[in-house]
Amino acid sequence: MALSCGIVGLPNVGKSTLFNAITQAGAESANYPFCTIDPNVGVVEVPDERLDKLTELVVPKQTVPTAFEFVDIAGLVAGASRGEGLGNKFLAHIREVDAIVHVVRCFQDENITHVSGKVDPLGDIQTINLELILADIDSVDRRIDRTRKNMKGGNKQHAQELEVLERLKDALYSDKAARSVELTDEERILLRDLHLLTMKPVLYAANVSEDEVADAEGNPYVKLVREFAVSENAEVVPISAKVESEIAELEGEDKEMFLQELGMQESGLNRLIKSAYKLLGLYTYFTAGVQEVRAWTIRKGMKAPQAAGVIHSDFEKGFIRAEVVAYNDLVAAGSMNVARERGQLRLEGKEYIVQDGDVMHFRFNV
Repeated sequence: MALSCGIVGLPNVGKSTLFNAITQAGAESANYPFCTIDPNVGVVEVPDERLDKLTELVVPKQTVPTAFEFVDIAGLVAGASRGEGLGNKFLAHIREVDAIVHVVRCFQDENITHVSGKVDPLGDIQTINLELILADIDSVDRRIDRTRKNMKGGNKQHAQELEVLERLKDALYSDKAARSVELTDEERILLRDLHLLTMKPVLYAANVSEDEVADAEGNPYVKLVREFAVSENAEVVPISAKVESEIAELEGEDKEMFLQELGMQESGLNRLIKSAYKLLGLYTYFTAGVQEVRAWTIRKGMKAPQAAGVIHSDFEKGFIRAEVVAYNDLVAAGSMNVARERGQLRLEGKEYIVQDGDVMHFRFNV
């Protein structure tokens, strides 16, 4: 399941520095033989200590983590919705991602000019939000015109669609994001092909100076961003793009020592990835055998056949049942055989909802 976050931000907020750190820290195993798919997409492994523990238990020939894509969206300036700067490229790329990581400058540096002449994180957020809203207004207005024409045929679905579009229009014209409008699952399906920008979930990356990385909560700009994020039910991850670029160049003990010197338990990038996972409502399940231990990404609430389909569509089509053991039970047992003897290895059918950390083996017939 390829999932991606688009990194957005005004010029000189640290967006490019953060993205460069992401590509340097990219997955470089045989299974992901690239850090960068193309000039603006970086792939990173999703950090998961459980995968390391399963590898210790099973001792497979290879271990494959799940991966996550970060897309470096073209720089944004006021007027992007009208094509100013790289506006058209910005909008085209952001429509394709699953969520938005909005990098906000929360540091002072006389050597780095801010596009508006001063450090103003809330102003930065409002500038980008306004451009996204204006772009969505254009999309919704055009869709309303088309839907009204289609209503002449008497199709009830078009009438329902128009009602939803009018609600969205009211919100957007009030400078509110489309995600602020309560929609049923059925209504969301009607709007799916609109790819509204302000419908996407947002995570704010508060970029602080390297001196503040260990105590970012004391940064007054970070506090402002947190207060604003509460109103959107969004998350905030304080991060130093400059520090992350340095961490990405280190490995093993050198990396651990550097993190300790900074007073950090893990890199900001790891926290960012985990927060993005949470934002998108994602779970990880595992397959574990002597050939391979592997992590797989699914959406929360997926049933066993759909989770099997993430591996291969044939697994979903011919799904019979799944052998399942909870990660904690397997680790406590020490081996799959002991877990089976303890009755912790279960057989689950088509209605089973996969849980985060499940270790699974699928039985199927095509």
